[in-house]
Amino acid sequence: MAERIGIASEVYGRLERGHMLPSIQTFRRLCTVLSISADEALGLKPVQDVKWANEPPSDYGESAELRRLMRRAKQLDRTSIRILSVLAAQFKPRS
Repeated sequence: MAERIGIASEVYGRLERGHMLPSIQTFRRLCTVLSISADEALGLKPVQDVKWANEPPSDYGESAELRRLMRRAKQLDRTSIRILSVLAAQFKPRS
């Protein structure tokens, strides 16, 4: 197998025993030689069965400023979050 995918037998042995991961190129050659898809080799289901694959990212359509604010808010303690919430309630939404 090592010869068929173009790597040293020692390297293939380490891959087989789980002591290292293949490069992308080696992984692709391995899948080709074994006649399996990368998804099969990784134990993944087809993409259409994965619910989150068809959903937009959580910050889809949000401004950079809002994403930055959310990152900062996630680092706050409970009391600081309450204060931030009270402050935010004082602002009128833009029309």
